[in-house]
Amino acid sequence: MPPAATQPNRARRALLRGNAPASLVRPPGAVAEALFLDRCTRCNDCIAACPEQLLVRADGGFPERDWQRGECTFCGDCIAACKSEALLPLPQQPWPWRAVIGENCLALHGVTCQSCRDVCPENAIRFRPGTATPSLDSTCCSGCGACIAVCPVAAIAASKPVSAHD
Repeated sequence: MPPAATQPNRARRALLRGNAPASLVRPPGAVAEALFLDRCTRCNDCIAACPEQLLVRADGGFPERDWQRGECTFCGDCIAACKSEALLPLPQQPWPWRAVIGENCLALHGVTCQSCRDVCPENAIRFRPGTATPSLDSTCCSGCGACIAVCPVAAIAASKPVSAHD
């Protein structure tokens, strides 16, 4: 059996055993992971439709969001391109990811850098006067990833809050 044919089964088994990769980020509008793996045909239509080219073909040929490629505008082109309903309109499937600033942030170590604030379309990142330390308002953060891609030391990551439904 070709390796590509066994990849989806491995991904499904890993998910069901609770061993899904923590960094796995599906495109906006993705249904629950087990259902996504079942519905997604790996046609690459969502990848081709993304005007920002943020989606990549990941393990098993399934689409994944690459945070280093820049900002998602949530235009919905990937969702519109998905005929299998593995991706649903965002009001039905809210985007759960939010930025988190790590300890290696340059500003936290006295180095002047506010690149994340400068690119944040939601103004969710602010710098306190005087100490110039970053403050992130997660209620304003859309999870677009602009700050993640621009950070020169990769101090910003995406985090998916754990809810009672996960």
